[in-house]
Amino acid sequence: MDSENIENHSDTENHSGTENHSSSDLTGKKIFFLYPTASVKNQIVTELTQHEYEVYVAKDHVKLASKLKKYPESIIFINIDEKMQNQEWEKWIGTAFTSDPNVKIGIFSSNNDEEFKEKFIKNNKVKCGFFTLKLDMSKVAEKILELVGAMNVKGRRKYLRATTDHEPNAMINIPSGGGDFINGEIRDISVIGVACYFSHDPGLKKNSHLKDIQIKLQTMLIKVESVVFGTREALGEKIYVMLFTQRVDPEVRVKIRKYIQQNLQHKMDAEIN
Repeated sequence: MDSENIENHSDTENHSGTENHSSSDLTGKKIFFLYPTASVKNQIVTELTQHEYEVYVAKDHVKLASKLKKYPESIIFINIDEKMQNQEWEKWIGTAFTSDPNVKIGIFSSNNDEEFKEKFIKNNKVKCGFFTLKLDMSKVAEKILELVGAMNVKGRRKYLRATTDHEPNAMINIPSGGGDFINGEIRDISVIGVACYFSHDPGLKKNSHLKDIQIKLQTMLIKVESVVFGTREALGEKIYVMLFTQRVDPEVRVKIRKYIQQNLQHKMDAEIN
């Protein structure tokens, strides 16, 4: 497991020699889908999430524009069939560039007229493509994955994590022998591991191998096995950092990524929706 992955769960965010890197180089850039259709959400957003991209659905173009300075170099895919006429969308894109000259724009529309597409792209400096909503969304997802991969949207970050402090629906149970379990709360989680704390210290040793761990994420109940990487202290609590083994079911990783996207989306909703 490389050091970056471990840092995701140990709060050791001090990367040496990174003074010349922007925050987006280190943490990645955000991808917003503004007024996406159901098929775009179900196929493209889901696919990007499973590839560890930080993706959000936006439902208010005014609020989103106001946050672009906070989230520089974002990528925005706009469904221009919604809310406004084309000329108004052209103005909105101009506003977005004013807020952040490094924003990247892509377009979705049911209008597949070539002259219309060319005019729109040329006039608005759309750099992330024009996608017709009548296309096969699975193929569009592949193109967008190629696009954001070439743009290094992830930066140096490899895995997303969700911070879950004091959220009642993020719990962990570890076996204690005799069929009993020790209950704990998850502090943060990614597909590579989890940081958690317990009301009663189970006294786990470094490199301990734990099987039959139960994790509850909202309504999902999953089982994993892990190795104890270590501990740290935070606000008087002993935090255990556990790294999942390679024997974790791939479907479990799918569920964890889904939960992380929902968790991040819920927090972002307060700002953009």
